[in-house]
Amino acid sequence: MTRHHHPRSTYRLQIRAGFDLFAAADQVRYLRDLGADWVYLSPVLEAEPGSDHGYDVVDHSRVDPDRGGAAGLEALATGAHDAGLGVLVDIVPNHVGVATPKASTWWWDLLNHGRESRYADAFDIDWAAGGGKVLLPVLGEPAEADGRIEGLEVVDGELHYYDNVYPIAPGTLEGAADGPADAAAVHARQSYELVHWKKADTDLNYRRFFAVNTLAGIRVEEGWVFDESHAEIGRWFREGLVDGLRVDHPDGLADPGGYLDRLAALTGGAHVLVEKILEGDERLPEDWATDGTTGYDALADLDRVFVDPRGAAALDGLDSRLRADDDHAHAPADGHVADEALDWHRMILGTKRGIADGILGSEIRRLARLVSTDGRADDEVVDALAELAAAFPVYRSYLPQGADQLARAAEIATESRPDLAAVVARVVDVLADESHPASVRFQQTSGMVMAKGVEDTAFYRYSRLATLTEVGADPAEFSLTPAEFHARQQARLAERPFGMTTLSTHDTKRSADVRSRVSVLSEIGDEWTATLERLRDLAPIGDGPFENILWQSVVGAWPASRQRLHDYAEKASREASTSTTWTDRTPEAEAFEERMHAAIDAVFDREEVRHEIERIVDVVRAPGRSNSLGLALLQLTGPGSPDVYQGGELWDHSLVDPDNRREVDFGLRRRLLDQVAAGETPPVDETGAAKLLVTHRALTLRRDRPELFTRYGALPVFGEQADSAVAADRGGALTIATRLPVALEQAGGWGDTVVLVQGRRWRDVLTGRVHDGGRLRLADVLGTYPVALLVPADEQ
Repeated sequence: MTRHHHPRSTYRLQIRAGFDLFAAADQVRYLRDLGADWVYLSPVLEAEPGSDHGYDVVDHSRVDPDRGGAAGLEALATGAHDAGLGVLVDIVPNHVGVATPKASTWWWDLLNHGRESRYADAFDIDWAAGGGKVLLPVLGEPAEADGRIEGLEVVDGELHYYDNVYPIAPGTLEGAADGPADAAAVHARQSYELVHWKKADTDLNYRRFFAVNTLAGIRVEEGWVFDESHAEIGRWFREGLVDGLRVDHPDGLADPGGYLDRLAALTGGAHVLVEKILEGDERLPEDWATDGTTGYDALADLDRVFVDPRGAAALDGLDSRLRADDDHAHAPADGHVADEALDWHRMILGTKRGIADGILGSEIRRLARLVSTDGRADDEVVDALAELAAAFPVYRSYLPQGADQLARAAEIATESRPDLAAVVARVVDVLADESHPASVRFQQTSGMVMAKGVEDTAFYRYSRLATLTEVGADPAEFSLTPAEFHARQQARLAERPFGMTTLSTHDTKRSADVRSRVSVLSEIGDEWTATLERLRDLAPIGDGPFENILWQSVVGAWPASRQRLHDYAEKASREASTSTTWTDRTPEAEAFEERMHAAIDAVFDREEVRHEIERIVDVVRAPGRSNSLGLALLQLTGPGSPDVYQGGELWDHSLVDPDNRREVDFGLRRRLLDQVAAGETPPVDETGAAKLLVTHRALTLRRDRPELFTRYGALPVFGEQADSAVAADRGGALTIATRLPVALEQAGGWGDTVVLVQGRRWRDVLTGRVHDGGRLRLADVLGTYPVALLVPADEQ
């Protein structure tokens, strides 16, 4: 088996101490037999001690020893290449982990030597704003007037704040003894200052990954920073260990296009994907040296073809009533009342502004200092910048490309705040100059506001259908018709034929199988409304829109452990920040969380609540499985390079991270694959073997018969239930999937519905059955499974 420059498919593995590179190497044969073309690894460079995800890299110069080290990567690469698989690795160029300063060579040196450190220019720091110091927002209580800090002491030549350890600069310790007595004086002489954690919102003077204080941005636009942070990555390609890269968060970089050019030179033009969220009709810049995105845009399209457009009215009506009738009628923590919150774009204008004023306020103030002529943050300029960031319609521009997006943001900001029109115009003149530092900085900042305001806030407030609130999606778009879906697939094939497509990732709010089940609610809106009303009566929480999201997610993930659901409820409610937040623990918030956790407990402890959950799960389970198989087949056979997220070849009802990083039972999957490979045709049951069958046959066919996947054309469907089918010709392989399964069942089945294909004989690789072409009766073709994958029967 030969490797290809571009993967025909990938299989994502989460590498961590409990499943290191040696363990991954042990699964290479399974992945090959499953049909995967490349193995796709989460970040493997050295990360924070105990990190389970690897995005908090502390040392770019070596593979993480806890993840198997250099020997582990070599074992994985050798095993993969010997099996004919390529290797794709996730890299993190935007930031480093600084939660444990001593673990990060660069950060420790910076704190130790300040502006004299050779790494001072590696980090994006506004030294003047911090009085020549790096401000570290770690204190639980503000320092006292005399500078004393409870818990601060000198220990063995280091400064300790409880469990946190910081360096003491050379020459600043003379005369000081271990212990707390002189700690304040020593602290005052360092190049950093420990400040109250709340100052991160207003005074922080180093760039972060989003609003994560423990991830400090680095300046890879500087040549030596790129070289030193990518030396190990370059070795991987020189020694033939790695075949491609996935670039995390390119929007955080000062010059993403320039970075990708340098990466192409380093890797010899290897296959490179970018974790880029596209909004609406937005396209990747054509001059970027990349093969495409990591596929969230594909995910959104795939989901929506399984959502019933006829369900919008019932679900919209429910959402509106919940917002109007909510007893406590509170204002969200960002201060924007959700009275017209069903208007998605109006909602996110408010949530993004709340983020710009709140946890990213320090970023906006830094922008204001750059815009000004005197280096001070004028309040009107801060206001205008916050409004522009909130109004920005995409994650960021890449000037000169995207200048129209800046103009559109100015229009929206001025419409929303006519009192700021003159200031907005003046600020936009600066931001439109791509050479101005404020322009570069705004481009790096707008995506932060979008991510925190939309993905991490509004997605937990917008409740009409939880399928819609997924990374990269526009929840204002409820569904797609098959014709609209086909048009987007054709565009994908034409524009980025080697870009990744995905259904579940480490970042998705809900796995594909959860969303597939939740999508069924679009077909039974009235029944869901009645169910939710009963659940609210039985286990009231006091926040109608949040209860809608919570119970949809519980139904989508059921059965789930008590702890998993408690963890999800807490994270979702605090991200929504309507009734509770991560930081402001008011009595009202505490009372709300008590009711919320009591409701979760009631699912396990009270028969009437559990009955209500299990009753509605019984209604959506079978159609949800039908949606899952259809979703999987359309992705695995569709344009682009499909990725299977670890374990997703069986049913996977995971919620948001870290729930989606749970251990995968590869032994079980190996046993089921052996049965499928031996010719078994498993039923669509709780084992998930039917999904593994679909995954295996689709991946294998795609890898071994690429000539069958060279184009994309919609197949005509006619008959009584034509709306319940979506079918395409991929250039010889025919994909047929069921959609709207509840409506199909209520109609009594397919009846006379047919799909028109070439008049030859076709073999279904899922069942082995042969069908005569021309007019394929769906009642025959989809008699065993709700999906079919057909190839010419006279070809092997």
